[in-house]
Amino acid sequence: MGHRKGMYIFTGSSAPPLEKTQHTGIGRFATLEMRTMSLFESGDSSGAVRLSDIFETGRAETVRSYLDYRKIINLICRGGWPGALGLDDDEAIRIPYQYVKSIINMDMSRVDGKRRSRNTVEAVLRSLARNNATLAGNSKLAEDVRSMNRSITEPTLHSYMDVLTKLYIIEEQGAWSPSLRSKVRVRNAPKRHFTDPSLAAAVLGARPDILHKDTETAGFLFESLCYRDISVYASALGGRVFHYRDNSKLEIDQIIQLDDGRWGAAEVKLGTSESEKAAANLLRMKTKMTAAGAKEPSFMMILNATGAAAHTRPDGIIEMPVDCLGP
Repeated sequence: MGHRKGMYIFTGSSAPPLEKTQHTGIGRFATLEMRTMSLFESGDSSGAVRLSDIFETGRAETVRSYLDYRKIINLICRGGWPGALGLDDDEAIRIPYQYVKSIINMDMSRVDGKRRSRNTVEAVLRSLARNNATLAGNSKLAEDVRSMNRSITEPTLHSYMDVLTKLYIIEEQGAWSPSLRSKVRVRNAPKRHFTDPSLAAAVLGARPDILHKDTETAGFLFESLCYRDISVYASALGGRVFHYRDNSKLEIDQIIQLDDGRWGAAEVKLGTSESEKAAANLLRMKTKMTAAGAKEPSFMMILNATGAAAHTRPDGIIEMPVDCLGP
């Protein structure tokens, strides 16, 4: 077979016990993070507007969107599972439900060998799902779990979340700071997301007919869908996705930063009714960053699900239906 580099890719769907993964091949193996499919990968986004082009030009050409509220709710509940391709919505939605059932019944004990109460695992998952894409801290989550009649301390909760992270069920979206010497006072708390929005929907029992009526929950799950997709597209460019919040309570949902220092800012809005508020936040942040001596953003963008078309506004902000975006 020879000794050519890159001949083998070892894949797995969860994290095995640490003591079984240690080896002396440091420097010979590289890790590659694999996510569920983005809308572009599943064929639900045209990818007509490329994130790489937006970084270069700061603009987007006008491209029609075919997404509406009902369809995006179905995509949230279906998730980006390869096994869902070719299935109708009812069959596809069973996949995340079975995944969650597996986590509750057996997967957590496989990571560290510790037996845990299934009811407590379910309560922790439910609390995380109810606080998905928020800045809820461990104390709030522990209090929420206790409200479900499950006794838990913050250290114990932390151990549960550590295992869920190793199983790639949840992940943290870190806080962004414009530079190590910036005078802007930022908050460092991370946001937590389920790695696929369908997992949070399944934990909550939020099937499409239920989620259609709960726009607030749908909005948080849509934010996780956008975080998943932008993370996929940004990784192809050598980038990462953060969030931003400072001491003036200015919040930006996504900061996409590339290895070369370029960055862009995006606000996520399920509908278009809050576009002006999102635009005001983006412009306010741009002003604050430039006043502090930071590099200007390569672009500012509003990600939505119900816009008629991708386009660039007169103020330079891009409005982008998520089904128009690709890497």
